[in-house]
Amino acid sequence: MNGDDHRLVTASLAGDTRAFEALVIRYQDRLFNTVFRLVDNAEDARDVVQEAFLSAYQSLGSFKGDSLFFTWLYRIAINSAISMKRKQRAVVRLASGLESGTLAEPADPSESTRPGRALEMAEEERRVHEALARLSAEHRAVLVLKDMEGRKYEEIAELLDVPIGTVRSRLHRARLDLRDILLQAEKDVEQ
Repeated sequence: MNGDDHRLVTASLAGDTRAFEALVIRYQDRLFNTVFRLVDNAEDARDVVQEAFLSAYQSLGSFKGDSLFFTWLYRIAINSAISMKRKQRAVVRLASGLESGTLAEPADPSESTRPGRALEMAEEERRVHEALARLSAEHRAVLVLKDMEGRKYEEIAELLDVPIGTVRSRLHRARLDLRDILLQAEKDVEQ
């Protein structure tokens, strides 16, 4: 564990709330960036990060220091984000069954004002973003961690608390699913 993190964790356990506040300040932006990619909504990302810090604070006594504090915190946040996505997916399925129309994300009017290549890039990003949203929470998490954040398999396995083989198989399946979703979306547009 980072020496400064260890000192802050020890001080937090002794009741120094400013020490834990220092950990929050140190890691909140890094956590937010990753969680935002997973939950696809800034407000939800802020909620997940806040929940992760609260959970970490309440469980600080169980932190053994076998890994970096950030790795432990990151795992809490990733698991919270996955849980949130699972709950949202269940709600969307229920809502879809109750309504006759389809659920669509509102258009981003700011993107329509950007001409030329920027508009094309924004459209492609939107398609990938929508396709990512259709992946399961587990597949999306591993894809974001590996392909968007460039993390190593070992680190992903540690963060998600799964074997490396599971990371590899989820990543393979996620890439195949993402490709299929994007190809189907392209066919739908052509028709």
